[in-house]
Amino acid sequence: MHDRLRAGLLIAPALAIFLAFFLIPLGYLAVAGGAGGYSAILTEPRFLRSLISTLLVAAATTMITLFISTIMGLFLARVRFRGRSTLLALLTLPLAFPGVVVGYLVIMLAGRQGLIAEVSMALGGDRIVFAYSLAGLLLGYVYFSIPRTLLTLMAAAEKLDPRLEEAARSLGASPFAVLRDVLLPGIAPAMAAAGAICFATATGAFGTAFALASRIDVLPMVIYTEFTLQANLAVAAALSFLLGIATWAVLALARGASGGAAA
Repeated sequence: MHDRLRAGLLIAPALAIFLAFFLIPLGYLAVAGGAGGYSAILTEPRFLRSLISTLLVAAATTMITLFISTIMGLFLARVRFRGRSTLLALLTLPLAFPGVVVGYLVIMLAGRQGLIAEVSMALGGDRIVFAYSLAGLLLGYVYFSIPRTLLTLMAAAEKLDPRLEEAARSLGASPFAVLRDVLLPGIAPAMAAAGAICFATATGAFGTAFALASRIDVLPMVIYTEFTLQANLAVAAALSFLLGIATWAVLALARGASGGAAA
């Protein structure tokens, strides 16, 4: 009896948070969408395009972030050199920036008066500007997704037994074979977890898209426009519900693929 009471007291805060911040809001959004909101999503091409754009940007962000973070994570986990701590601190600096600041950084780099535009003009070419497009949004998402993914993969790589690599090399395995057969399988659960979080973050990130331009047609911006400018609560609620369900499904799949490593 006492054990059940103690277990109930321990799990009560988690249940309260789950009800207050997930189940009740999601249920409200599902109901608030109504038949009109969901039918509008199915019949309006703009909503379908925004959904496809959001998923494509999130998928591209995840793949690019995992590729870069895996290379850097394995290198930093295995190689010790002077200035390593400073380099790691610089690589994780974007964690301190909110999404709006990241958007402004992208504008400073690839905006109309940005560094890339000025250099391209100085070289005699056309002004290169892509900050206000999906390419600029992708750049911003990758920028703030790398730090947390890098730290996750570094922690996983540091837990690998170096003797496995030594054994593979002693059997004549090439560096690529060691990477393919030892290192990548060893950090695969962490990659699945980090990739899922990266994908979920990219699908719902609003600050960066808002800073770059309101014309970027991704779901967070569409939801904001429908709710604030169009006063279309039903469509905004329906889109929010679908976005939440899709994000939850990705996290659940990653949790299964990583053996429970993903939250």
